[in-house]
Amino acid sequence: MILLTGANGQLGTEIRKLLDWHKIEYTATDVSEMDITKAEHVKAIFNNVKPSIVFHCAAFTAVDKAEDEGKEQSYLINVDGTKNIAKATDEIGAKLIYISTDYVFDGTKKDEYQPNDETNPQNEYGRSKLLGEEAVTAFCSQYYIIRTSWVFSNYGQNFVSTMQKLAKNHPRLTIVNDQFGRPTWTRTLAEFMIHLIEKKPDYGIYHLSNDNSCTWYDFAKEILKDENIEIVPVTSAEFPQKAKRPQYSVMNLEKTKKTGFRISTWQEALSLMLLEGKKVSDLV
Repeated sequence: MILLTGANGQLGTEIRKLLDWHKIEYTATDVSEMDITKAEHVKAIFNNVKPSIVFHCAAFTAVDKAEDEGKEQSYLINVDGTKNIAKATDEIGAKLIYISTDYVFDGTKKDEYQPNDETNPQNEYGRSKLLGEEAVTAFCSQYYIIRTSWVFSNYGQNFVSTMQKLAKNHPRLTIVNDQFGRPTWTRTLAEFMIHLIEKKPDYGIYHLSNDNSCTWYDFAKEILKDENIEIVPVTSAEFPQKAKRPQYSVMNLEKTKKTGFRISTWQEALSLMLLEGKKVSDLV
């Protein structure tokens, strides 16, 4: 039995659809079913469900809000909540898969980040997720930590949906062109999570995104390549944000590939996701 947290988020939604497709039994929880910040509530749910696998996808992900008014909530969910999940998972002898982020790195490296590279988050969101990683390693003996980046999907708000919305009302968009990373389709991430529980590689930290790297400008150009819109590259300095983003957060995927998992390019993943989204909208 799989216990899923954050079931209504964009990754949680993708996982539910994939588990349904695979006919894998699971219990889906979001904040209304299980408040992960309350240890006794978490323990009660775990004792009732008795999962053998926990997909911990619940998180506070509002990166800029985490710098000020959302900081307390960010730490409460990403750190305390993860600690509660890790402890409960270990107490019943289950395996934990925890979703982390490229924002645990400072972005100053000139080549790809390895799973064992030194961490140095530059914003509060990244710090809270790193502390979540440390809670997992401290309190759970059977775990996979998956660091991912630039997540997109057909569900919820993300860079792809934002670009599509802006393109409807703006003939010209300015997009940052000096931050480098790897986009990740939630489908790819969800498939890798299932791959881990089926293939059972060594526990530890894995990096997962789609293959190839790009800037946000490159990503936007690909998303809107069929739209009649001007996309202008700008520097990070011209587009100030509350939370500092890493300039370079391309994560090395070799450890993940060695488990036998095939990773498509972000361009292939994006094309397939957009095609699926169009089919759904055509049916509505």
